[in-house]
Amino acid sequence: MTQHKENPLKTLQEIRQLMERSSRFISLSGLSGVTAGVIALIGASIAHWYIGKVPFQGYDPLTPIRLSSNGIPQIDYLFFFGLASTMLVLAVGAGIFFTTRSAKAKGQKIWDALTQRLLINLCIPLVAGGIFCLAALLHGLIFLIAPSTLLFYGLGLVNASKYTLPDVRYLGLSEIALGLIGLFVPGYGLELWGIGFGLLHIIYGSRMYFRYEYRQ
Repeated sequence: MTQHKENPLKTLQEIRQLMERSSRFISLSGLSGVTAGVIALIGASIAHWYIGKVPFQGYDPLTPIRLSSNGIPQIDYLFFFGLASTMLVLAVGAGIFFTTRSAKAKGQKIWDALTQRLLINLCIPLVAGGIFCLAALLHGLIFLIAPSTLLFYGLGLVNASKYTLPDVRYLGLSEIALGLIGLFVPGYGLELWGIGFGLLHIIYGSRMYFRYEYRQ
């Protein structure tokens, strides 16, 4: 009699798990987060070295700057654009590689309607944030860029979390918190950026890997 009661419960649990898998992109690899975090920390270290700044000692929110021949401060756009672009390409490349490998190991498709919905919900805040940061740059509000990237990235993660692993939501909320803090302490924007995109990615990526991928 007990067996007859347990079997329906077990069947319902299996059905629930199948429905959850079909509505969430579970092939997201934690190793991609760890790799992205390491890349971000390296990039932040290079930026600190380039502007000659010791971390966590504060700085003028208008830096990084160089002085032109007439003594007028000018932002070195080319260097930081190149650095940011390189980090983005490396991080996205690592994400595609590890996530594709994870999907193949689980016998799942890497590109379907669910993946499209995830990317759309992620990209809407990211595109809005990119436009906001461009406007801040054009108006000389450089100190807003670092915390704004954290803020809009966190919003993107929260927005997309309903289509993937629940850990992504908590990562997004952490990024939002750091971004909001950075708006009030602009002299530490680069450090908070390193913590958000570097350290938090490593922590959450490691947690996701050992929770969902290790020995599976």
